Amino acid sequence: TMPLKEKPYRDKVLFPFFDGLIPEGWLLDIAEQSWKISDRDRFSLLLACCKDCIGNVSIQCIMHDA
Repeated sequence: TMPLKEKPYRDKVLFPFFDGLIPEGWLLDIAEQSWKISDRDRFSLLLACCKDCIGNVSIQCIMHDA
């Protein structure tokens, strides 16, 4: 779980919770081919495949100045 906190979570790799939302197996193959996304680009796969997740989770990309 990722506890609520004021500061944003930042890392160079996708957090395991979100990586677990990405499809696997033949469904991942279909996603990679349909959107032409590399299996190594986990964040793009997350954005393409997981916009409307089941439950109380939503995936959005919001650009902020670093």
